[in-house]
Amino acid sequence: MRTIFFILQKEFLQIFRNKSMLPIIFVVPVVQLLVLAFATNYEIRNLSIDIVDHDGGNWSQQLKGKLLSSGYFTLNRQTTDKAAFDDLEANTADLILTIPRHFEQDLVRGNEAKVQLLVNAINGSKAGLAAGYAQSILGDFNRRIRMEWLALDEDDAPSHFDTSFRYWFNPGLNYKFFMVPGILVVLVTLIGGFLSGMNIVKEKEMGTIEQLNVTPIRKFHFIVGKLLPFWIIALFELAFGLTVGKLVFNLPFAGSLGWIFLFAAVYLLVMLGLGLLISTFTETQQQAMFITWFFLIICILMSGLFTPIESMPGWAQKITQFNPVAYFVKVIRMVMLKGSGWADIRQYLVIMIAFAAVLNAVAVWNYRKTA
Repeated sequence: MRTIFFILQKEFLQIFRNKSMLPIIFVVPVVQLLVLAFATNYEIRNLSIDIVDHDGGNWSQQLKGKLLSSGYFTLNRQTTDKAAFDDLEANTADLILTIPRHFEQDLVRGNEAKVQLLVNAINGSKAGLAAGYAQSILGDFNRRIRMEWLALDEDDAPSHFDTSFRYWFNPGLNYKFFMVPGILVVLVTLIGGFLSGMNIVKEKEMGTIEQLNVTPIRKFHFIVGKLLPFWIIALFELAFGLTVGKLVFNLPFAGSLGWIFLFAAVYLLVMLGLGLLISTFTETQQQAMFITWFFLIICILMSGLFTPIESMPGWAQKITQFNPVAYFVKVIRMVMLKGSGWADIRQYLVIMIAFAAVLNAVAVWNYRKTA
């Protein structure tokens, strides 16, 4: 233990003397947390709409007013068919609503009228939400006309019922409560995966790795002394990020922070093992950085942070079973938003312990073989 203590002293001195590493550890995570929390917004508002009104009647005005007052759409301009299509091609309009001639007349006499909705689908996700918003508003407009304005007989009117609902675990549908915990996982992952592997490779670049190998220091002491500082720093970053999240975004803490830090402690062993394993195959920090980024970007994008795992193809869902980032994202959201405890996270903790044991065992074995 005394040997490890001295190695830790040396490592922390090196870390705090490195002027390029300090901003990466203390400044970049805070900036990323604040920027990404506001930028990664699932709410799509201010969709630009062109309206082509060939009717000009009272009900077409009511329909336009209902769309624009919803908060989802802003009027680009009311124009002709050709000009509206030009706007759609130029990406100045996200969708076009065309109200045909005799709209009000057809609705009164024939009890039926059609409108056309053209959606710019270059961004498929945005287009789907835009069409969904518009269809919901048009459907509500249609029901209001049938029930109130056309004064349908009781037999012809649709059945009336009231729906009472409640959003569990995030009543205000605040996307920051959903995103910030996941972003904290990414920041901890970058600290554990990137810096640990690059720190060991740095010894190779400087030529000091061979000197360390011929000293009485055991390789176990060397590895623990090299990785433990980043384990401590990453846990500090998590605590600091949770504090910023509470102060800036008022994050809920429905569960115990102890479960989050317990899982994070084991999870970081996985990331440190990955960094150590990559360092055994690389000779320069640049190589280590690119290889680590290759694996981490896949793990982060397939973790369920930005898109639900359930919406991925079957083969991708199977791959996520071997993705440690996905488990931590799920667990931190469960604990913070749902108040999950030991009974809910123990299966994921066991999986993480298995990942940590396998990765570190392979990394140490390969390091002993090649050092």
